[in-house]
Amino acid sequence: MSSTERALVTGGAGFIGSHLCERLLDDGLEVVCMDNLLTGDMANIEHLFGHERFKFFHQDVTNHIHVPGRLDYILHFASPASPIDYLQLPIQTLKVGSLGTHKALGLARDKKARFLLASTSEVYGDPQVHPQKEDYWGHVNPVGPRGCYDEAKRFAEAMAMAYQRHHGVETRIVRIFNTYGPRMRLNDGRVLPAFMSQALRGEDLTVFGDGSQTRSFCYVDDLVEGILRLLRSDEKMPTNIGNPREMTIREFGEKILELTGSKSKFCTKPLPTDDPKQRRPDISKAKAVLGGWEPKVALEEGLKRTLEYFQARIDRVPAAN
Repeated sequence: MSSTERALVTGGAGFIGSHLCERLLDDGLEVVCMDNLLTGDMANIEHLFGHERFKFFHQDVTNHIHVPGRLDYILHFASPASPIDYLQLPIQTLKVGSLGTHKALGLARDKKARFLLASTSEVYGDPQVHPQKEDYWGHVNPVGPRGCYDEAKRFAEAMAMAYQRHHGVETRIVRIFNTYGPRMRLNDGRVLPAFMSQALRGEDLTVFGDGSQTRSFCYVDDLVEGILRLLRSDEKMPTNIGNPREMTIREFGEKILELTGSKSKFCTKPLPTDDPKQRRPDISKAKAVLGGWEPKVALEEGLKRTLEYFQARIDRVPAAN
């Protein structure tokens, strides 16, 4: 029997999931990628299909999960993750956070695999504590339009902890803050794809509200490094992974305009319901328990890498309506 470790990545054809598959292969693991392609894209993983240690299962984790053979790790990343997706797919988002997480945890229990849940900074809602630490319980509107995503992830965290405490499953929970990089969908509605696509097309950059709300942007390679350190750590409670460098949305847009050389202007629209006013991770816990982990890729460098990806694809993707 092979001694090579084997991992399942649900949502593996998505933006972050595909980078995880690639990194796990680089680290010598066998990788099973599972995705129903609702928001994932085969283009993100097509370069992996010739790899002898890579398998792809086209499967919806809310229906069932069947993976023959042993598994050492399950990384549960299946879920719509951008506002444009979960606002259009609220029921699917709730189902993958509840039913999908339940089935993935059941598989982890059966296979005696370590389970890592991709949670989100959205569990903090529109926070009243800044920056956000893991012991903050959040300020979430469960019946607002964003509630389908916020509460799906909060439920998933509770389910993971229940399986840990009741069934002894080894679980890890990563709370992911704003992440960017190659393989983001150009029209997925998040801040960076929207700004970069609009700048490259010469369109005005859409700012919601007055643009004073803040975000903190982490390059995907740094995120993946933190996730894999958490996976192999002994930390059982939720852990923030993100970049603590905070800026306003308008400041971020100005960086995009400078980088692209675009002459676009800003146009404003009303702030969406329950949109967080500020978002910055406290990563002191991650530094302490993950071997001194912290982001290494500067924003300017990460944006340059991402711009190259967008420039190569901008003509193939129609502008958002």
